[in-house]
Amino acid sequence: MTRSIRLATSFIALLASSMAVAQVSPQSASRPATPAAAAPQANVIDLDTITVTAARAERSTAEIPQSIQVIDRGEIEEQLKFSPNAATALGKLVPGYSMSTQTVSSASENYRGRDLLVMIDGVPMNTPLRDVSRILSLIDLNTVDRIEVVAGASSLYGAGATGGTVNFITKKAAEGKPRVTVNSAIRAFTQNIGRSLAPEASVTVSGKVPDGIDYLFSGQIRGAGRTYDGSGRELPSDGLLGQGGGDRYKAGNLLAKLGYDFAGGKRIELNASWIGFDQDPKYLTNYAAPFARPDRTQLYNGQSVLEDTKSISLRYSDADFALGKLSVLGYYNDIKKRFNYSTFSYPYNSQVYYSFNPLSPTSRDNQTTLYSQRGGVNVTIDTSLDRLLPGAKLTWGGDLIQEKTWQTLTSGQDVFTPLQQTTAAGFGQLQIPIGDRVVLRGGLRYEHFSLSVSDYTRPAAYAAVAANNALGYQSFVLPALRVLGGDFDYSALTANIGATIKLSETSEIFGGFSQGFALPDVGAFTRRAGISTQYACPVQLPNCLPANRQTISYSSIAPQAQIVNNYELGIRGSYDRFKGSLTGYISTSDEGVTFDPVSNTMSQQKERIWGVEATGDVTVTEAFTMGTVLSYREGRYDTNADGKLDSNLPNNRIGSPWRGMLYGSYRFVNGMQLRVEGEAFSDRDVAIDLRGTRYKLKGAATMNAALTAPVWDGEAYVAVNNLFDRNYQNPTATSVRNLANYSWGRTVTVGFRKTF
Repeated sequence: MTRSIRLATSFIALLASSMAVAQVSPQSASRPATPAAAAPQANVIDLDTITVTAARAERSTAEIPQSIQVIDRGEIEEQLKFSPNAATALGKLVPGYSMSTQTVSSASENYRGRDLLVMIDGVPMNTPLRDVSRILSLIDLNTVDRIEVVAGASSLYGAGATGGTVNFITKKAAEGKPRVTVNSAIRAFTQNIGRSLAPEASVTVSGKVPDGIDYLFSGQIRGAGRTYDGSGRELPSDGLLGQGGGDRYKAGNLLAKLGYDFAGGKRIELNASWIGFDQDPKYLTNYAAPFARPDRTQLYNGQSVLEDTKSISLRYSDADFALGKLSVLGYYNDIKKRFNYSTFSYPYNSQVYYSFNPLSPTSRDNQTTLYSQRGGVNVTIDTSLDRLLPGAKLTWGGDLIQEKTWQTLTSGQDVFTPLQQTTAAGFGQLQIPIGDRVVLRGGLRYEHFSLSVSDYTRPAAYAAVAANNALGYQSFVLPALRVLGGDFDYSALTANIGATIKLSETSEIFGGFSQGFALPDVGAFTRRAGISTQYACPVQLPNCLPANRQTISYSSIAPQAQIVNNYELGIRGSYDRFKGSLTGYISTSDEGVTFDPVSNTMSQQKERIWGVEATGDVTVTEAFTMGTVLSYREGRYDTNADGKLDSNLPNNRIGSPWRGMLYGSYRFVNGMQLRVEGEAFSDRDVAIDLRGTRYKLKGAATMNAALTAPVWDGEAYVAVNNLFDRNYQNPTATSVRNLANYSWGRTVTVGFRKTF
């Protein structure tokens, strides 16, 4: 109750601040600065946005019985002023998505406490066989036209969407002569401007040859210096332990799109993209309490942190196909991700690959690189059933995916079993209107995973547990362990059903049940084969295991395939100058996956997550708009397998239960625009097991502001994050290892955008 009052007080303060800003501007503007700013021109806000993600075919949001959010180009450009990181934008605008870690990694970021399937133009970018989190921060938002977010479990796109789906739809080529858009900016921390400079530049060229091909080419480059918290302390390059930080990097993106429209509604489109990242840390990280910080006594002596991801896709669509609208998408991803080098540090980095030197136990090869190659074909047909029932539609098709994933130390030795998987799935989704107000939707999907697990030898590790001695811990060796693989099959039939009921032309109630099916992070389970004191040897006798205990089979450590059930009920719509949504949900699973950073183990158990989400926007005057995003979530799980949900889910699944943002935007008569944002999140202090273990997260509130002005037929902007330079712990980053990680202090961005 106290936390609720505190949070409410924060939002009231933020509301008052926004109103105060609004009162500075007495006149309405004559020219909108962005597409989003054009909204005040209409009293009724249209929610009937076309989406392709939810149904695998074009549908209006009013027909989908799930929570859907479409972030348009105007909103994307507003967020680009504050940060180029897509995770930061989702964390602000999407209720239910975690606050960004402010690093290159999205570790512990999740959607409604579960995994998020990330796609670009329908091409999945996740690596489900070894689920690593470095995706969102490297997407170039300059090329994105809109972001479609679908909440809740869904099997329409296959493995990975147990919490929701986000699809980044890149821009379409402009008609006619070449059209060029340039965006450049430079960002710095006010604590040390010279050492924290972070420049970025993006150029996009698009056009269409008369009666010929259309094209879009885009390139982006950005870099970053040092990063600082609100107290002026430099932040570590790897505060999340092995994940990659937000400082001292160079990054780049390339995108090429070529398309051709044939007669009869046919189109073929070729996309190719490259994502690069290279971080050169200066120091190793001190993981000792009370917070993660650079260890200035140890220079970083590992290889750079690297990303090298290439993707190519070819889509053919036919609006006049004999069976309806046809879409065939073929794609191939070649992914390489190298992570940080780190050294033994009890208790937060208490397991490292062993050098066989107890005085310096960390192997020089204690740095890994993930490789994943994934190709697939998605076929979708949207068939009208008007002859049987006016307005009825059947969307059906299938997916075939082949992927190979492995991860090695810098020596080339595998750290988990090399994996290959073939996924085959077929689905059908029926939509039936009943009268003028009700739309029913329901479907089935059958999915089959054929998993091939190679034999491998898990490298020897050095580890420690708590002990009552001078060091505070007792170290031991986990000898190399032979893991025997094999071929394994997983399959499931999942279902969804729901309805929307129209209350008016612009509002509806929606609700339904949907399921997601996924095979949890297999690589993570096999990487931890034998990581237990049951296989421990004394440091003085590091190869003590008898021959009959030097081998373990994959089948004895394999995770169970996971089915997630999602129940949802909500209302959304617009009335005059207001639009908004309110949704409640419950998500359950008997095979939930939880990672314990203390023991470095993963487990599966029964669990339940529930929450409420709300969005709202109001056009106060033609010049002044306000909006809010609010969410609450909590979850419990069964820690001792007795069937009872006995403890709260750990912070790396839930984080701060209450979170939200309140924002206001005002357009001045001279075309300038001011946006003020207030963000707040609550404490969390709950028992996560039957022993009563607690890791407290501290709540906080911050403010951001951006001023935009028309200059030289373009748009100049200044944006300030963490306006009052508040020092506070980042709840998501802190949740990764239950070690305090501080958020960024005040940053100022100056930029210019122009299209000609």
